Amino acid sequence: MGAPLSPATTWLAGRGWTPFDFQRAVWDAIAGGQSGLLHATTGAGKTYAVWLGMLDALLRAHPPGREAQPLRVVWLTPMRALASDTAKALAEPLRDLAPMWTLGLRTGDTASAERTRQDRRFPTVLVTTPESLTLMLTREKASEELATVAHVVVDEWHELIGSKRGVQVQLALARLRRLQPGLVTWGLSATLGNLEQAAQVLCGPQAGAPAALVRGRVDKTLVIDTLVPPDPGKYSWAGHLGARMQLPVVQEIEKSGTTLVFTNVRSQAEIWYQLLLQARPDWAGEVALHHGSMDKAAREWVEEGLKAGRLRAVVATSSLDLGVDFLPVERVLQIGSAKGVARMMQRAGRSGHAPGRVSRITLVPTHTLELVEAAAARRAAQEGRIESRESPRKPLDVLVQHIVTVALGGGFRDEALFEEVRTAWAFRDLTREEFDWALAFCERGGQSLNAYPDYHRIARDEAGVWRVPDRGIAKRHRLGIGTIVSDASMQVKYLSGGSIGTIEEGFIARLRKGDCFFFAGRLLEFVRVQDMAAYVKKAAGKKGTVPTWQGSKMALSTELGDAVLEMMQAAARGEFEGPELQAARPMLEMQARLSRLPTPATLLVESLRSREGQHLYVHPFAGRHVHLGLASLLAWRLARERPGTFSLSVNDYGFELVSAEPFDLEPVTSRAVFATGDLLHDVLASLNSSELAQRRFREIARIAGLVFSGYPGQPKSMKQLQASSGLFFEVFRKYDRGNLLLTQAETEVLSQELEISRLAATLERVRGRTLEFVELRHPSPMSLPLMVERFREKLTTEQLSTRLDRILRDAERAGG
Repeated sequence: MGAPLSPATTWLAGRGWTPFDFQRAVWDAIAGGQSGLLHATTGAGKTYAVWLGMLDALLRAHPPGREAQPLRVVWLTPMRALASDTAKALAEPLRDLAPMWTLGLRTGDTASAERTRQDRRFPTVLVTTPESLTLMLTREKASEELATVAHVVVDEWHELIGSKRGVQVQLALARLRRLQPGLVTWGLSATLGNLEQAAQVLCGPQAGAPAALVRGRVDKTLVIDTLVPPDPGKYSWAGHLGARMQLPVVQEIEKSGTTLVFTNVRSQAEIWYQLLLQARPDWAGEVALHHGSMDKAAREWVEEGLKAGRLRAVVATSSLDLGVDFLPVERVLQIGSAKGVARMMQRAGRSGHAPGRVSRITLVPTHTLELVEAAAARRAAQEGRIESRESPRKPLDVLVQHIVTVALGGGFRDEALFEEVRTAWAFRDLTREEFDWALAFCERGGQSLNAYPDYHRIARDEAGVWRVPDRGIAKRHRLGIGTIVSDASMQVKYLSGGSIGTIEEGFIARLRKGDCFFFAGRLLEFVRVQDMAAYVKKAAGKKGTVPTWQGSKMALSTELGDAVLEMMQAAARGEFEGPELQAARPMLEMQARLSRLPTPATLLVESLRSREGQHLYVHPFAGRHVHLGLASLLAWRLARERPGTFSLSVNDYGFELVSAEPFDLEPVTSRAVFATGDLLHDVLASLNSSELAQRRFREIARIAGLVFSGYPGQPKSMKQLQASSGLFFEVFRKYDRGNLLLTQAETEVLSQELEISRLAATLERVRGRTLEFVELRHPSPMSLPLMVERFREKLTTEQLSTRLDRILRDAERAGG
C-alpha cells in the first residue's frame, strides 16, 4: 500500500481535479516549515497551492473535529474587494476539511458588530489588509493574541513590494516572527522580474534553508494583439487617435463576451464610458464604470455584475487590476499603452481567469507611436522581459509610525525593537543612530517640537518599557495608521441625499455654481460646497468637463523602452513585420526622411529653428520621469555656459528644450552636457528642489503622524493639511536641520519623482551610444508630440488645432 493521500489531495480529487506539479512543490515546502514565494500566471491556481498546503499542516497539528486555536492563519491582500473574494475561495475547502474552524474578514469595510465578535475571539483564519493588520498590532494584548499565528500569506506581493505599504508589511512580519519564531510566510505573485530578491524581502532572515522559490509553469495561452486603426497617419501626438477608436472598440465589444476596458487614469475611464454610451445608447445598464473614487456601493454593484455575467463591458482603471476572480470575462481591451510589460500581463490575466482558459488582451493605440509600443510589448512579454520592483530603503516615516504602533501594542524595549526592525529588508542597514533619532522623535518631536505635548507620543516607564501614555494620542494614531496618502478629497453628494463618491478638492475648487461635469458616468451640475462635501444635482444638458486626478502619469519602463528601440531598429533596416509596424510604416518612413530613426545603439538629437526660437529634441526613450530630470539638467548646464531661459516639454520618448535666443549646441554634440560627474549636485541645482521636497514632505508628515487628517465625519481640508505640513517643513529647516525626515523628503524626490538611479544609468547609456544629430527644417513625427505637449498648456483647443493643421501641411510638403 502507498502512503495515504493528504487531505488537500483528497479534496481536489473529490472535485475531479489533479494537482499541478508546482502545487505539490508548495505543499512539500510548507510541510517542511519553509517560507517562500510562488510565482505563477494569473488564474493558474496559486491560491489553492498555498492554502491547501497550509490546511494540511494545520490539520496535522490540530484535530479537525474541534476548534483550533484562534488566529492560526493571516491572509493579507492589498485591496478590500480582493479580501472579500479571497475569503470566499478559502471558505470552501475549510468547510469540507475542518468544519469546526472559523474564517473571518477584517478590513476597513468590516461592520463594527463583526469586529466586536472578533475582538472576543479571533477566527482560525483571518483575511485582512496591511492597514488592518497594523491596527491589530496596536491592541494592548497584541503580543498574546498574535503569538498563535503560524502562517501568513501575502497575496499580490508584486503590487506591494515597491511601495511603503510593502515596508509596512515587512515590519508587521518582523513583529510576528518575534512573537512566533517558527512563522511560515508565503507570497503570491504573477508578474515580477527579480523573483529571488522578492522572496528574500518577503521572508526575511530564514533559520536554515533559504526562502523557497516555486515557479508555477502551467500551459496557459496568452494572446496579445492590437486594434489597428484604419489610417493612423504620418504624424502622432498624445491622444490624436483616441476618440477615432470609438467605433472599432464598440465593434470589438459587440463580437466578444464580457469585456474589461482598461484605462490608465480615472479621467480617461470617465471619457471612454461616455464614448461607449454615445455610440450605443441601448447599452445603458449593460456597460458600467469602475474606479477608486466611486462610492463603495456602486463599485460592489459592478463587481457583482461582472461575476454574474450580467454586464457586457466595464470601463475600469487599476481598481480592477488585481486578482478578483471574474470568470465570465473573456476579453480585455487596454486603451493606450500599459507602459510596462508586467502591468499589461497583469491586466491580460483578468480574462480567462482559470487554468486551461485563454487570456486575451487587445491593445488600443491612442497615437501612432503606441502601435510600435504595442508590438514591442508583445515581444517583451513573449521573451519574459518583466520589470523588477525594489523595496524602498529606510523610509523613516514608516519606522516612526511603527514605533508608536508597537508602543501601543503592549510596549517595547529599545534594544529588542532595534534588532527586530533590522530583520525587515528595508531596514537591514539601519544604524543605531538613525533608530535612536526616530525613537527620540517619537518621544519629544525632535529639537523643534519639544515644547508641544501633542508630539510627546511615547514615554519609558520605570521598568524601561516604552509605551503611549496619552489616550488622545493613541486614538489619533490608530485613525492615522497606513501609508496610502492621497490628496484631500471631497464627498460628492446629491442635494436630495445619497453619496456618489469622492473627488479631489483641487478640482472642486475650480468649479463655479452651475458648472457641469461627468463623474461616475453621470452628468452633474455643481451647486455648492458645505461641510467638506460638494453638493450636486443631475444636469439636463449634454456638455460637461471631466474631473482630473493628480495621480502621476505612468512612465514607460526601461524594459519596454528598450523593446521599442529594437522595433525602431528593425524599421530602420526596412523590416516592418506584423500589423502594428505595417500600420506605423508611413510615420516611421516620414521620420526617416525628415530625420533619423532612433535605435538601441544611437541617441537621436534634433534641432529646429522657428518663430519661437531654437528647439532641441533629445530622444532617450527612458520614460517621462527620467526625461523631466534630464531636461532640467541639460537646461541648467547649457544656461551655465551662457545665461538663457528655456521652456521644457517631456513625454515617454524624449524631451524638448526651447529658447527664444540661439544657444551653443557644441556641448550637446560633444556630449559634454551628458557628463555623470557632479550629477546629484547639478540635478538639485537645476530644479526647484526645495519646492519638490516640500511637496514630498506632505506625505511623509502624514505617515509619520505629524499631521492629523481629522476624525471620522470631520476631515481637514487640503488647505489645512498643506499649511500644517508646510509649517513643519519650514520649522525643521530653520531650527532642526538634522531632522532625518527632511533628508528623507530630498531622497524621495530624487529616487521616486526623478528616478535618479535610472537617470544616471540613462546618462551612462547615452555616453555609450553614437549621437546622431539632425538639423530639422520642419518638425519630425517624433518632435511634434513634444511641441503639442507644450502648446496644450497655453493654447485653446481651437488654436491648437489651427496650429497643428499648418504644421502638418508644411511637413507633408517637405516630406514629399
